[in-house]
Amino acid sequence: MKLAQNLIQKLETRKQNNSFRRLPSFNNLVDFSSNDYIGFSKSESIFKQAHHYLIENDIIQNGATGSRLISGNHSLYQNAELFIAAFHDSESALIFNSGYDANVGFFGAVPQRNDVILYDELSHASIRDGISMSNAKSFKFLHNDFEDLERLILKFPDTNLYIVTETVFSMDGDSPNLEELVQLSEKYNCFLVVDEAHTLGVFGEKGEGVTQYRQLHNRIFARIMTFGKGLGCHGAAILGSIELREYLVNFARSFIYTTGLSPHSVSTILTAYQHLEIEKDTIEKLRQNIVFFNQQKNLLGLKPIFVRSKSAIQSAVIPGNQNAKNLAQELQDKGFDIKAILSPTVPEGQERLRFCIHSYNTEDEITQVLEALRSFLF
Repeated sequence: MKLAQNLIQKLETRKQNNSFRRLPSFNNLVDFSSNDYIGFSKSESIFKQAHHYLIENDIIQNGATGSRLISGNHSLYQNAELFIAAFHDSESALIFNSGYDANVGFFGAVPQRNDVILYDELSHASIRDGISMSNAKSFKFLHNDFEDLERLILKFPDTNLYIVTETVFSMDGDSPNLEELVQLSEKYNCFLVVDEAHTLGVFGEKGEGVTQYRQLHNRIFARIMTFGKGLGCHGAAILGSIELREYLVNFARSFIYTTGLSPHSVSTILTAYQHLEIEKDTIEKLRQNIVFFNQQKNLLGLKPIFVRSKSAIQSAVIPGNQNAKNLAQELQDKGFDIKAILSPTVPEGQERLRFCIHSYNTEDEITQVLEALRSFLF
Protein backbone atom coordinates (compact mmCIF):
# COMPACT_ATOMS: atom_id res chain seq x y z
CA MET A 1 0.00 0.00 0.00
CA LYS A 2 1.11 3.53 -0.71
CA LEU A 3 1.73 6.02 2.06
CA ALA A 4 -1.29 8.14 3.03
CA GLN A 5 -1.49 11.40 1.07
CA ASN A 6 -1.17 13.62 4.17
CA LEU A 7 2.07 11.83 5.06
CA ILE A 8 3.40 12.22 1.52
CA GLN A 9 2.65 15.94 1.81
CA LYS A 10 4.67 16.18 5.01
CA LEU A 11 7.64 14.63 3.20
CA GLU A 12 7.23 17.09 0.33
CA THR A 13 7.20 19.99 2.78
CA ARG A 14 10.47 18.77 4.26
CA LYS A 15 12.04 18.65 0.81
CA GLN A 16 10.83 22.15 -0.01
CA ASN A 17 12.27 23.47 3.27
CA ASN A 18 15.64 21.81 2.61
CA SER A 19 15.16 19.84 5.84
CA PHE A 20 14.59 16.39 4.30
CA ARG A 21 16.63 13.75 6.12
CA ARG A 22 18.56 10.95 4.44
CA LEU A 23 20.72 8.27 5.97
CA PRO A 24 24.37 9.07 5.23
CA SER A 25 26.72 6.60 3.62
CA PHE A 26 29.82 5.34 5.38
CA ASN A 27 32.89 7.40 4.52
CA ASN A 28 36.59 7.54 5.31
CA LEU A 29 36.68 11.28 5.95
CA VAL A 30 38.43 12.83 8.94
CA ASP A 31 35.95 12.41 11.76
CA PHE A 32 34.54 15.67 13.11
CA SER A 33 30.95 14.41 13.37
CA SER A 34 30.71 11.34 15.62
CA ASN A 35 30.16 11.29 19.37
CA ASP A 36 33.02 8.82 19.79
CA TYR A 37 34.96 11.40 21.79
CA ILE A 38 37.77 9.19 23.10
CA GLY A 39 37.77 6.54 20.37
CA PHE A 40 36.32 3.70 22.45
CA SER A 41 34.01 2.53 19.63
CA LYS A 42 37.11 1.69 17.58
CA SER A 43 39.14 0.20 20.45
CA GLU A 44 40.46 -3.23 19.50
CA SER A 45 41.41 -3.80 23.12
CA ILE A 46 37.85 -3.23 24.37
CA PHE A 47 36.48 -5.41 21.56
CA LYS A 48 38.78 -8.34 22.42
CA GLN A 49 38.41 -8.02 26.18
CA ALA A 50 34.62 -7.90 26.00
CA HIS A 51 34.66 -11.08 23.90
CA HIS A 52 37.19 -12.75 26.21
CA TYR A 53 35.03 -11.91 29.24
CA LEU A 54 32.12 -13.81 27.68
CA ILE A 55 34.25 -16.84 26.81
CA GLU A 56 35.95 -16.84 30.22
CA ASN A 57 32.57 -16.86 31.96
CA ASP A 58 31.08 -19.45 29.57
CA ILE A 59 28.44 -17.03 28.27
CA ILE A 60 27.82 -18.28 24.74
CA GLN A 61 24.57 -16.49 23.99
CA ASN A 62 23.57 -14.04 21.26
CA GLY A 63 20.47 -12.47 22.76
CA ALA A 64 18.89 -11.67 26.10
CA THR A 65 15.85 -13.86 25.18
CA GLY A 66 13.29 -11.55 26.78
CA SER A 67 12.72 -8.55 28.98
CA ARG A 68 14.78 -8.33 32.14
CA LEU A 69 11.71 -9.09 34.25
CA ILE A 70 11.07 -12.35 32.36
CA SER A 71 14.19 -14.15 31.09
CA GLY A 72 16.62 -11.44 29.99
CA ASN A 73 18.28 -10.50 33.29
CA HIS A 74 21.47 -12.47 32.63
CA SER A 75 24.25 -12.45 35.23
CA LEU A 76 26.30 -9.82 33.42
CA TYR A 77 23.72 -7.15 34.28
CA GLN A 78 24.36 -7.41 38.01
CA ASN A 79 28.14 -7.29 37.54
CA ALA A 80 27.93 -4.26 35.25
CA GLU A 81 25.43 -2.33 37.38
CA LEU A 82 27.43 -2.87 40.57
CA PHE A 83 30.59 -1.67 38.80
CA ILE A 84 28.84 1.36 37.32
CA ALA A 85 27.31 2.34 40.67
CA ALA A 86 30.70 2.09 42.39
CA PHE A 87 32.43 3.99 39.56
CA HIS A 88 29.94 6.85 39.88
CA ASP A 89 29.72 6.76 43.69
CA SER A 90 25.98 6.09 43.49
CA GLU A 91 23.71 3.89 45.61
CA SER A 92 22.48 2.13 42.50
CA ALA A 93 22.58 1.97 38.71
CA LEU A 94 19.92 0.61 36.39
CA ILE A 95 20.84 -0.12 32.77
CA PHE A 96 18.41 0.83 29.99
CA ASN A 97 18.70 -0.10 26.31
CA SER A 98 19.54 3.47 25.24
CA GLY A 99 19.68 7.03 26.49
CA TYR A 100 16.35 7.62 24.76
CA ASP A 101 14.79 4.69 26.64
CA ALA A 102 16.23 5.95 29.92
CA ASN A 103 14.80 9.45 29.55
CA VAL A 104 11.42 8.25 28.27
CA GLY A 105 11.27 5.68 31.07
CA PHE A 106 12.22 8.10 33.82
CA PHE A 107 10.04 11.05 32.88
CA GLY A 108 7.13 8.88 31.83
CA ALA A 109 7.07 7.11 35.21
CA VAL A 110 8.49 9.20 38.05
CA PRO A 111 6.75 12.62 38.03
CA GLN A 112 3.09 12.17 39.02
CA ARG A 113 -0.18 13.87 38.13
CA ASN A 114 0.04 16.67 40.72
CA ASP A 115 3.78 17.21 40.23
CA VAL A 116 5.45 19.82 38.02
CA ILE A 117 8.45 19.41 35.68
CA LEU A 118 10.59 22.48 34.92
CA TYR A 119 12.96 21.82 32.04
CA ASP A 120 15.56 23.80 30.14
CA GLU A 121 14.14 24.96 26.81
CA LEU A 122 17.03 23.29 24.93
CA SER A 123 16.56 19.89 26.57
CA HIS A 124 17.07 16.88 24.30
CA ALA A 125 14.17 15.41 22.35
CA SER A 126 14.25 12.24 24.47
CA ILE A 127 13.64 14.32 27.61
CA ARG A 128 10.80 16.18 25.93
CA ASP A 129 9.24 12.93 24.69
CA GLY A 130 9.41 11.46 28.19
CA ILE A 131 7.82 14.58 29.65
CA SER A 132 5.01 14.35 27.08
CA MET A 133 4.24 10.85 28.40
CA SER A 134 4.03 12.05 32.00
CA ASN A 135 0.84 12.97 33.82
CA ALA A 136 2.69 15.86 35.47
CA LYS A 137 2.40 19.44 34.26
CA SER A 138 5.54 20.81 32.60
CA PHE A 139 6.99 24.24 31.86
CA LYS A 140 10.23 25.24 30.16
CA PHE A 141 12.61 27.86 31.47
CA LEU A 142 14.96 30.00 29.38
CA HIS A 143 18.22 28.28 28.52
CA ASN A 144 20.55 28.22 31.54
CA ASP A 145 18.56 31.13 33.05
CA PHE A 146 18.05 30.40 36.73
CA GLU A 147 16.26 33.67 37.43
CA ASP A 148 13.59 32.48 35.02
CA LEU A 149 13.66 29.06 36.67
CA GLU A 150 13.19 30.54 40.14
CA ARG A 151 10.28 32.62 38.84
CA LEU A 152 8.58 29.39 37.80
CA ILE A 153 9.45 27.60 41.04
CA LEU A 154 7.73 30.31 43.08
CA LYS A 155 4.49 29.71 41.18
CA PHE A 156 4.18 26.21 42.61
CA PRO A 157 4.54 26.19 46.41
CA ASP A 158 3.94 22.89 48.22
CA THR A 159 4.38 20.95 44.98
CA ASN A 160 6.81 18.20 44.03
CA LEU A 161 9.02 19.99 41.49
CA TYR A 162 11.40 18.21 39.12
CA ILE A 163 14.12 20.40 37.59
CA VAL A 164 15.69 19.00 34.42
CA THR A 165 18.90 20.03 32.67
CA GLU A 166 21.94 18.63 30.86
CA THR A 167 25.59 19.00 31.82
CA VAL A 168 26.53 19.59 28.18
CA PHE A 169 23.84 20.46 25.64
CA SER A 170 24.05 18.43 22.46
CA MET A 171 23.61 21.25 19.95
CA ASP A 172 25.35 24.22 21.62
CA GLY A 173 27.93 22.28 23.62
CA ASP A 174 27.52 24.69 26.54
CA SER A 175 26.89 23.95 30.21
CA PRO A 176 24.80 25.38 33.05
CA ASN A 177 26.24 26.71 36.31
CA LEU A 178 25.66 23.46 38.18
CA GLU A 179 26.73 24.77 41.59
CA GLU A 180 24.11 27.52 41.37
CA LEU A 181 21.49 25.09 40.10
CA VAL A 182 22.11 22.61 42.92
CA GLN A 183 21.82 25.40 45.49
CA LEU A 184 18.57 26.58 43.93
CA SER A 185 17.08 23.09 43.89
CA GLU A 186 18.03 22.59 47.54
CA LYS A 187 16.61 25.98 48.54
CA TYR A 188 13.17 24.94 47.30
CA ASN A 189 13.45 21.17 47.95
CA CYS A 190 13.24 20.29 44.26
CA PHE A 191 14.22 17.00 42.66
CA LEU A 192 17.13 17.75 40.33
CA VAL A 193 17.58 15.46 37.31
CA VAL A 194 20.70 15.80 35.16
CA ASP A 195 21.43 14.21 31.80
CA GLU A 196 25.18 13.61 31.43
CA ALA A 197 25.09 12.06 27.96
CA HIS A 198 27.92 14.21 26.57
CA THR A 199 30.19 14.29 29.63
CA LEU A 200 30.79 10.59 30.33
CA GLY A 201 34.33 9.86 29.17
CA VAL A 202 34.98 13.56 28.59
CA PHE A 203 34.98 15.40 31.94
CA GLY A 204 36.65 14.37 35.17
CA GLU A 205 39.91 12.68 36.06
CA LYS A 206 38.67 9.37 34.66
CA GLY A 207 35.79 10.59 32.54
CA GLU A 208 33.24 10.22 35.32
CA GLY A 209 31.20 13.25 34.25
CA VAL A 210 30.78 16.83 35.41
CA THR A 211 28.62 16.45 38.52
CA GLN A 212 30.87 13.84 40.09
CA TYR A 213 34.03 15.71 39.11
CA ARG A 214 32.69 18.79 40.90
CA GLN A 215 31.52 16.70 43.87
CA LEU A 216 27.87 17.62 43.35
CA HIS A 217 26.60 14.14 42.53
CA ASN A 218 25.34 13.29 46.01
CA ARG A 219 23.11 16.38 45.94
CA ILE A 220 21.32 15.33 42.73
CA PHE A 221 18.22 13.15 42.65
CA ALA A 222 19.01 11.31 39.41
CA ARG A 223 21.78 11.23 36.83
CA ILE A 224 21.36 9.75 33.36
CA MET A 225 24.57 8.39 31.86
CA THR A 226 24.50 7.47 28.17
CA PHE A 227 26.97 4.93 26.74
CA GLY A 228 26.61 5.60 23.01
CA LYS A 229 28.91 8.63 23.04
CA GLY A 230 32.08 8.81 25.15
CA LEU A 231 31.84 5.15 26.14
CA GLY A 232 31.66 4.09 22.48
CA CYS A 233 29.02 1.37 22.89
CA HIS A 234 25.26 1.31 23.48
CA GLY A 235 22.80 1.69 26.33
CA ALA A 236 22.44 3.99 29.32
CA ALA A 237 22.09 3.91 33.09
CA ILE A 238 20.04 5.88 35.58
CA LEU A 239 21.95 6.56 38.79
CA GLY A 240 20.21 7.29 42.07
CA SER A 241 18.92 5.81 45.28
CA ILE A 242 18.03 2.15 45.72
CA GLU A 243 14.39 3.21 46.07
CA LEU A 244 14.53 5.02 42.71
CA ARG A 245 15.92 1.89 41.08
CA GLU A 246 13.16 -0.24 42.57
CA TYR A 247 10.54 2.24 41.41
CA LEU A 248 11.87 2.27 37.84
CA VAL A 249 11.95 -1.54 37.71
CA ASN A 250 8.27 -1.52 38.64
CA PHE A 251 6.95 1.44 36.64
CA ALA A 252 9.30 2.50 33.80
CA ARG A 253 7.57 1.16 30.71
CA SER A 254 10.62 1.45 28.43
CA PHE A 255 12.44 -0.83 30.88
CA ILE A 256 9.62 -3.30 31.55
CA TYR A 257 8.30 -3.88 28.04
CA THR A 258 11.43 -4.43 25.96
CA THR A 259 13.93 -7.21 25.41
CA GLY A 260 17.11 -6.68 27.40
CA LEU A 261 20.51 -5.94 25.91
CA SER A 262 22.50 -8.95 24.72
CA PRO A 263 25.29 -10.32 26.91
CA HIS A 264 27.80 -9.02 24.36
CA SER A 265 26.40 -5.48 24.68
CA VAL A 266 26.55 -5.56 28.48
CA SER A 267 30.05 -7.05 28.40
CA THR A 268 31.15 -4.18 26.16
CA ILE A 269 29.65 -1.64 28.59
CA LEU A 270 31.45 -3.20 31.55
CA THR A 271 34.75 -3.45 29.67
CA ALA A 272 34.52 0.16 28.47
CA TYR A 273 33.93 1.36 32.02
CA GLN A 274 36.98 -0.60 33.18
CA HIS A 275 39.01 1.10 30.45
CA LEU A 276 37.99 4.57 31.66
CA GLU A 277 40.06 3.91 34.77
CA ILE A 278 43.21 3.30 32.69
CA GLU A 279 42.70 5.71 29.77
CA LYS A 280 43.58 8.96 31.53
CA ASP A 281 46.08 9.93 28.82
CA THR A 282 43.39 9.57 26.14
CA ILE A 283 40.96 11.72 28.11
CA GLU A 284 43.67 14.33 28.65
CA LYS A 285 44.46 14.35 24.91
CA LEU A 286 40.80 15.12 24.21
CA ARG A 287 40.94 18.06 26.63
CA GLN A 288 44.08 19.36 24.92
CA ASN A 289 42.37 19.11 21.52
CA ILE A 290 39.35 21.05 22.78
CA VAL A 291 41.63 23.83 24.04
CA PHE A 292 43.57 23.83 20.75
CA PHE A 293 40.35 24.01 18.70
CA ASN A 294 39.20 27.05 20.70
CA GLN A 295 42.59 28.72 20.34
CA GLN A 296 42.67 28.14 16.58
CA LYS A 297 39.15 29.40 15.92
CA ASN A 298 40.07 32.58 17.80
CA LEU A 299 43.34 33.02 15.89
CA LEU A 300 41.54 32.56 12.57
CA GLY A 301 38.84 35.12 13.42
CA LEU A 302 36.07 32.52 13.59
CA LYS A 303 35.04 33.09 17.20
CA PRO A 304 31.98 35.29 16.35
CA ILE A 305 30.20 32.50 14.45
CA PHE A 306 30.75 29.83 17.12
CA VAL A 307 28.59 29.19 20.15
CA ARG A 308 30.73 29.55 23.29
CA SER A 309 31.70 26.06 24.44
CA LYS A 310 34.49 24.38 26.38
CA SER A 311 33.21 20.90 25.58
CA ALA A 312 33.88 18.48 22.73
CA ILE A 313 30.87 19.95 20.86
CA GLN A 314 31.62 23.13 18.91
CA SER A 315 28.88 24.68 16.77
CA ALA A 316 29.29 27.29 14.05
CA VAL A 317 25.97 29.01 13.36
CA ILE A 318 25.27 29.22 9.60
CA PRO A 319 21.68 30.52 9.22
CA GLY A 320 19.54 28.84 6.58
CA ASN A 321 19.19 25.13 5.89
CA GLN A 322 20.58 25.34 2.37
CA ASN A 323 23.52 27.50 3.45
CA ALA A 324 24.47 25.06 6.19
CA LYS A 325 24.08 22.06 3.87
CA ASN A 326 26.18 23.68 1.15
CA LEU A 327 28.99 24.56 3.54
CA ALA A 328 28.98 21.07 5.06
CA GLN A 329 29.30 19.60 1.56
CA GLU A 330 32.22 21.90 0.77
CA LEU A 331 34.04 20.69 3.89
CA GLN A 332 33.24 17.07 3.11
CA ASP A 333 34.68 17.56 -0.37
CA LYS A 334 37.86 18.73 1.37
CA GLY A 335 38.00 15.45 3.31
CA PHE A 336 36.35 16.42 6.62
CA ASP A 337 33.25 14.70 7.95
CA ILE A 338 31.20 17.70 9.12
CA LYS A 339 27.44 17.51 9.41
CA ALA A 340 24.91 20.32 9.08
CA ILE A 341 22.27 20.56 11.80
CA LEU A 342 19.10 21.92 10.25
CA SER A 343 15.80 23.33 11.42
CA PRO A 344 13.52 21.98 12.82
CA THR A 345 16.16 20.11 14.86
CA VAL A 346 17.39 23.58 15.87
CA PRO A 347 15.29 26.78 15.68
CA GLU A 348 15.02 28.49 12.32
CA GLY A 349 17.92 30.92 11.95
CA GLN A 350 20.11 28.79 14.25
CA GLU A 351 21.13 26.23 11.63
CA ARG A 352 24.73 25.23 12.11
CA LEU A 353 27.75 23.09 11.43
CA ARG A 354 28.46 20.87 14.44
CA PHE A 355 32.11 20.01 15.02
CA CYS A 356 32.78 17.11 17.41
CA ILE A 357 36.33 16.98 18.77
CA HIS A 358 38.03 13.66 19.54
CA SER A 359 41.17 12.47 21.27
CA TYR A 360 42.34 10.98 17.96
CA ASN A 361 42.06 14.20 15.93
CA THR A 362 45.47 15.71 15.25
CA GLU A 363 46.33 19.38 15.63
CA ASP A 364 46.99 19.52 11.88
CA GLU A 365 43.50 18.19 11.17
CA ILE A 366 41.95 20.76 13.50
CA THR A 367 43.89 23.61 11.91
CA GLN A 368 43.11 22.44 8.38
CA VAL A 369 39.35 22.09 8.92
CA LEU A 370 39.11 25.54 10.50
CA GLU A 371 41.21 27.09 7.73
CA ALA A 372 38.92 25.44 5.17
CA LEU A 373 35.88 26.83 6.99
CA ARG A 374 37.35 30.33 6.96
CA SER A 375 38.23 30.10 3.25
CA PHE A 376 34.62 29.31 2.36
CA LEU A 377 33.17 32.02 4.59
CA PHE A 378 35.48 34.98 3.88
